[in-house]
Amino acid sequence: MRSFQARLAWRDHFMQKLEDEPAIEHRCLHPAYEDLRPAEPDAARLGAWARGETGLPFVDACMRSLIATGWLNFRMRSMLMAVASYHLWLDWRATGAVLARYFTDYEPGIHWSQVQMQSGTTGMNTIRIYNPIKQGLDQDPTGAFTRAWVPELAGVPDAHLQRPWDWDGAGSLLGKRYPAPIVDPVAAAKAAKEAVYACRAAHRGDVETARIVQKHASRKRQRRKPRNDAQLSLDL
Repeated sequence: MRSFQARLAWRDHFMQKLEDEPAIEHRCLHPAYEDLRPAEPDAARLGAWARGETGLPFVDACMRSLIATGWLNFRMRSMLMAVASYHLWLDWRATGAVLARYFTDYEPGIHWSQVQMQSGTTGMNTIRIYNPIKQGLDQDPTGAFTRAWVPELAGVPDAHLQRPWDWDGAGSLLGKRYPAPIVDPVAAAKAAKEAVYACRAAHRGDVETARIVQKHASRKRQRRKPRNDAQLSLDL
């Protein structure tokens, strides 16, 4: 019950963010990040990501599952947004709108706060750049989920399922029945990390960052120390 109550509190916390600052649906919480990514997203990358055709197996499996069911667990939602924002370097407003249409449980306050958090545009939250290959190996160790939603990979050996481009038979698959990866996941993540951290370093401790932290950071209550009832009793 405590865990459930905590989830309800977080729900209210994020909905309150939008109530306090409605513009976060349309602009970066920290204005310094407005010019970080191209305002006009790469149409080919955006389309491939939205259809589940990026050539990154686990990313595509998650997106196709979401399209079909309208639901995805929190970690995978975060990964989809992070891959779009970092690896594909797409503006969060375009990709956030795609996910909003897919989610059957779309709640604006939670959604746009999380979209910005996972895109690194708040100026205060931890920057998380998910490795989509590692996530596939960790979250789908048997490959059952990936194969169910990306049947084009049925003939790929388990050892190469999340990296089919390293498979000897890749030539008969990639670019024919399944797309080659639209970015090099390692190089793309490195470039994104450098750009985002440079922006953060340039604005660390500035007035706007302080305002955002004061207004939007969580207000976790400190746990009270256990009461010593012996101090409240009399030794008679």
